[in-house]
Amino acid sequence: MEVKVYCQRIKALRESNEYTQSFVADYLKIDRSNYSKYELGKLDSKPDMIIALAKLYEVSTDYILGLVDFY
Repeated sequence: MEVKVYCQRIKALRESNEYTQSFVADYLKIDRSNYSKYELGKLDSKPDMIIALAKLYEVSTDYILGLVDFY
């Protein structure tokens, strides 16, 4: 199974900001184990989650989704 671009990007953004999965999960108001599944590509992200992550990391949703290669 190929990991989707957004899965790689949300993990890279989290790590580059030195956030834990627990911190991001709390921000999204979801369980940490579910957030981990988003990063691994085991759960598909909903649009509202992509928007919330874009706000958290101050990047565009297009960047997270892999439509552009710049913030």
